[in-house]
Amino acid sequence: MSVKSTTLHGIVSIELARPEARNALSRELILQLMSAIEAVSGDQSARALILSGEGKSFCAGMDLRAVADDPIAMGEMLRELSHVSRAIRRLSIPTIARVQGAAIGGGCGLMVVCDFAITHPEAKLGYPEVDLGICPAVVAPWLMKKIGAGAARAMLLAGGTMSGDEGFRRGLATHLVAESQIAATAQTLAERLAKGGPNAIAATKHWLNKLDGSLDDAIADEAAEISARIIAGEEAQSRLRAAWAPRV
Repeated sequence: MSVKSTTLHGIVSIELARPEARNALSRELILQLMSAIEAVSGDQSARALILSGEGKSFCAGMDLRAVADDPIAMGEMLRELSHVSRAIRRLSIPTIARVQGAAIGGGCGLMVVCDFAITHPEAKLGYPEVDLGICPAVVAPWLMKKIGAGAARAMLLAGGTMSGDEGFRRGLATHLVAESQIAATAQTLAERLAKGGPNAIAATKHWLNKLDGSLDDAIADEAAEISARIIAGEEAQSRLRAAWAPRV
């Protein structure tokens, strides 16, 4: 299994479980993550969710190597990432990203779509899509809601990555702690959030989602189509081939 899910005292822990690939988002992982999120959505006992990654990384982004010769499959993965991001955002319970290591591209997108994100100063965060000729349209709406339109514009157009410390200062994370304290901090926060009135929290989350446009499927669908179109183009394909070429 590429995704592990456990529940204890109303706190659901979903772990991306491809540590050998730095939890990169394969199509199988994305579909398993969607199934896990759908299960949480239907669980009336769930009170909070912690999303994490096994091993040293949270999520290294899309595993495009697995579909390197199939731009159509790349596009499908982007559409599926868009749907799972929406599903996480629209859960009626608070969500926490426990980012103990790299959160890159689509991985950083999963980080910011959560209500809270906990990381440490040495983590590696960011959106290097434009460096690879890819349009970060799928993640853009969530980043704009997280840090504001102007700050998101500067971050996405510049590409590259940053430290967890800089990411926290620029608004990607809500909590910055020592690496050794991330798990405990996430658990403590989840336990506190789980004490809130479930109806009140669900209503508050739905209203906040309505206010900030998180319920707008038209924008999310268009974003996925833009990213799919650009990744299928020669610019993206040539840059990806160059990035994957063995160094000699």
